[in-house]
Amino acid sequence: MTNARVLGERLMPGEGLLWDATRIAAANLLLALCAHVAIPIPGNPVPFTLQTFGVLLVAVLLGSRRAAIVTSLYLLEGAMGLPVFQPFGLPGAARLLGPTAGYLWAYPPAALVTGWFAERLNWKDRSWVNVGPLALAVLAGHAIILTGGWAWLAAIPQVAAAGSIPAAGWARAFAIGVLPFLLDAIIKTALVVTVARGMDRVRPD
Repeated sequence: MTNARVLGERLMPGEGLLWDATRIAAANLLLALCAHVAIPIPGNPVPFTLQTFGVLLVAVLLGSRRAAIVTSLYLLEGAMGLPVFQPFGLPGAARLLGPTAGYLWAYPPAALVTGWFAERLNWKDRSWVNVGPLALAVLAGHAIILTGGWAWLAAIPQVAAAGSIPAAGWARAFAIGVLPFLLDAIIKTALVVTVARGMDRVRPD
């Protein structure tokens, strides 16, 4: 596909509904697997996970529209009780109202924004010229997700009780919901860029 806009279209060079469904199903499975790589943080209701890595890698691979569909389906599946969310926390639809809900609700807009930028990269160019713009696109997605989690933790009173968090407002929410994950976001950005670059090197011409 010489006119492919994103890497996923070059790795799986097919058109039509069946190809789109295949890409979306594979990405959905990737998100569920990434979610189950999770490490709890003592005293913090928000664990370290690979979820955001999966969300933003999907956005880079599939672009804005498909990535938004994948992440929306992921939330729907979790709300229905399917075991797709990270294993620490409230079950089913209750997770979308719990301490980590702000991050989850931010997945579709983050995937949309990162995917939109990924669609505008020149994937035909295999040089390092795309690395900076790609990293910025992924960091923009991280910023949206962290902001969503921060705002939810700060603004929703019942979150304090659900996660044993003192109701200390925006500063406390930043300390538990953003600060521990800044280095994490940088590392995951490097991983997304590295994986995308590696996949780019083996894609069909």
